[in-house]
Amino acid sequence: MTRRSCAIYAVGTICAGLLITGIGLFVFQTFRTVMHNRLKKELILVEGSRVFDSWKTPPPPVYMEFFFFNVTNVDEFLKGAKPEVTQVGPYTYREYRYKDNVTMVENGTRVSAYNTKSFVFLRERSAGDPAVDLITTVNIPAWAVMNKASVSFWKSSMANVMMNAVRSGFFTNRTVDELLWGYEDPLLVRVSASAPEVGKVFGLMYKKNGSNDGEFVYHTGEQNYMDYGRVQTWKGQSQLTFWKTDDSNSINGSDGSAFHPLLEKNERIYIFTPDLCRSIYMEMEKEVEVKGIPAYRFTPPSSVLASKEENPANEGFCVTPKECLGTGLLKVSPCRNGAPVVASFPHFYLGEERYAAAIKGMSPQREHHQTFLDLNPTTGVIVRANKRAQINILIQKLSGFPKTRGFNDTIFPVMFLNESVVIDDASAARVHKLLSIVKVVSNFPLIIVGLGVIMFLVLVVLLVIDRRQKTSAEEDTSYSPVNDKEKDDSQNGTFIGLTAKADPQA
Repeated sequence: MTRRSCAIYAVGTICAGLLITGIGLFVFQTFRTVMHNRLKKELILVEGSRVFDSWKTPPPPVYMEFFFFNVTNVDEFLKGAKPEVTQVGPYTYREYRYKDNVTMVENGTRVSAYNTKSFVFLRERSAGDPAVDLITTVNIPAWAVMNKASVSFWKSSMANVMMNAVRSGFFTNRTVDELLWGYEDPLLVRVSASAPEVGKVFGLMYKKNGSNDGEFVYHTGEQNYMDYGRVQTWKGQSQLTFWKTDDSNSINGSDGSAFHPLLEKNERIYIFTPDLCRSIYMEMEKEVEVKGIPAYRFTPPSSVLASKEENPANEGFCVTPKECLGTGLLKVSPCRNGAPVVASFPHFYLGEERYAAAIKGMSPQREHHQTFLDLNPTTGVIVRANKRAQINILIQKLSGFPKTRGFNDTIFPVMFLNESVVIDDASAARVHKLLSIVKVVSNFPLIIVGLGVIMFLVLVVLLVIDRRQKTSAEEDTSYSPVNDKEKDDSQNGTFIGLTAKADPQA
């Protein structure tokens, strides 16, 4: 066997081996499976893991924006006119969040922590000065007291006397700082004298600066990657007690700060939020890209806050028939000490049209009022998010309060917030690096196939060269006449020249 033949044989063998190996590995997804198993083991909430430190202290900056609805026609509304509001804001705060008192429990399979948050005002990102700007809005303490007192004639009579004494009306005029971080309300001061359990201070974010929502216990994801970051208990309870059914009281999903890797497009992700006193779910809307990182956008569908007629699963959130509102609203009175607080998306986005139509100044828009999470499907990392929610007060006729007789049931908007985050450059670079490794390793079989294709092309070239050289050799060794005499040989034999025989007698 010639050297050229040996080369062709070797190249052919290597080519076949590469193609068979690469195609086999690709079909069985061997390297992808290995890489995914590696991710499942590394993305867990234990000391020393790839994500533990960033889970305890998230590096991307979080911003909290507050928008208030300033009532512009209080007197007219009290006389029966349609309420008019103007949106004021944003008042923006840098939100610093970290996990406090982090402790491994249950033999390291769970981790407990407190989600501590603090807020610092950012003047350059705000529309005004919260210490100066005044907002005319619903007097929430007064409506809370009236709702509590309306159950009996004696209590309502006492409440009327107290309200008249301190001149507490249905609306109030307060600074943004007071409405957010708290002020001593004169009516609450009077009530607390006979009911010490009632606080004297009211604020929408009162006691939420530098505080936490209670102890969370999370699954680490070490036993099952699908449980990564999932809440097991909150304040020592695995079930809530606010609602009517076990499903409504279930604590499902994460706290919104961590999601398991390898997300699927058809997956429904759950988030437990203490602010709403319930778990909600999100579904994928579309694919997006943030700083070059591919992501799935998850957003709550309308069924999350749908009426019990549209979504029977929501009937458990109706503690009483009066608490059961239409699509787009959730009355959270059971976890707000009976106050007539109603949660919705901003401007009643995804709600029934009648709620936005009842308030002049409402203009629901998906771009500005949608809640969404952009998650990288491979790692589960949040690359961008906007959590938007609106606080409303239910204004209605109340037994024992004659001044409310002219009121129809109205969901009155007070404020909405937008909690937003975008992955920082350093974190994005780390995600890019990890995704590159995953991509290279997962596509290694294709690299092998590519090498096999290259070797196949080399083999084709060698075969062509070999064929040409054989053809040339055959032409060189074929018969050709040496002179014209050979052509004229009638016997077509070889012409042999003989010398004349010498004469022996010469």
